[in-house]
Amino acid sequence: MASITKRPDGKWRARYRDAAGKEHARHFDRKTDGQRWLDEVTTSVVTGMYVDPKTAKTTVGEWCDTWLEGYATRRASTLRQARTHVAQIKAAFGTTPLASVRPSQVKAWTAKLKAGGAADSYVYALHGRLSQIMADAVHDGVIPRNPCSRRTSPGAGKQRPYVATAAQVWALHDAMPEHLRSAVLLGAFSGLRTAEVCGLRVVDVDFMRGIISPAVQYPADPLKTETSRTPVPIPTDLALTLAAGADKRTWVVEQPTEEQVGPWQIDRAVRDVRVGVGLPAGFRFHDLRHFYASLLIAAGSNVKVVQARLRHASAKTTLDTYSHLFPDTEESTRAAIGAAMAARADSLRTKSTEAER
Repeated sequence: MASITKRPDGKWRARYRDAAGKEHARHFDRKTDGQRWLDEVTTSVVTGMYVDPKTAKTTVGEWCDTWLEGYATRRASTLRQARTHVAQIKAAFGTTPLASVRPSQVKAWTAKLKAGGAADSYVYALHGRLSQIMADAVHDGVIPRNPCSRRTSPGAGKQRPYVATAAQVWALHDAMPEHLRSAVLLGAFSGLRTAEVCGLRVVDVDFMRGIISPAVQYPADPLKTETSRTPVPIPTDLALTLAAGADKRTWVVEQPTEEQVGPWQIDRAVRDVRVGVGLPAGFRFHDLRHFYASLLIAAGSNVKVVQARLRHASAKTTLDTYSHLFPDTEESTRAAIGAAMAARADSLRTKSTEAER
């Protein structure tokens, strides 16, 4: 509902009520200015772009705090990552009203982060977080549109994973503290992630059948997806190695004090020895998964098998990461097309021979 009335002081009072029944009013010297304002409000309502004027003044920092309160239901590690991203977002846009953030500002922000030396993947993740926060603000009716889109999104950056050689993996194994050597075996020959290695319990391994059934990650949190809980087959030799002394342990990889090993302890141990065994300075424990994938591909496993063993949610992830490791198919393509053309030529020769007869 909207109306314009003339006040005793000669000014025009334009007012309307929003969908919640709340009244909004402004005063104008001329009736035409008041009518123009009401027309703009009506248009925004009809097009779905209407936002409460007071709500529109909410700053990015204020909304981020509200958003984090609702996001607190996530697991602790996920929430920690979100808080880290939000800190960066608030540093750049904290005092800016949500409705004032423009796509050009978002692009300038990501460009500045890259110029400052931030990795492409990190900048991409920050942009994705800002887009998530802004999308929730749109859904909540705080702003009319999300300033983040494909046009503002920076490239995720594609970097071929480092694949260690078998000699480097065994050198790493031998250089690690004795109680962490099983961790290297689990990473390199079953593809488990660091937190999964630390959370792997003896009861999660069927040593007789040679099957690892990941269930929890460090410290004892359930794995995030059903795909992550896919059983992983392991060879007999690895099962026997892991089984040594398992009847006295709770965790497959334990500290000498029988306490659970933390991911940072494994990562730190890898950092301490990686250069000495011929691995790059940036090598991580997670890179052992790439070695595992390379073994499967070299053995002739197809994309779906590699996807299943790495427990990727989709084959696209597998191909995006490891497509360069799969055998070159140029010759097989030439052979297939050549065979089709040769069959056509044989058919024509046969028809020509029969016609001559």
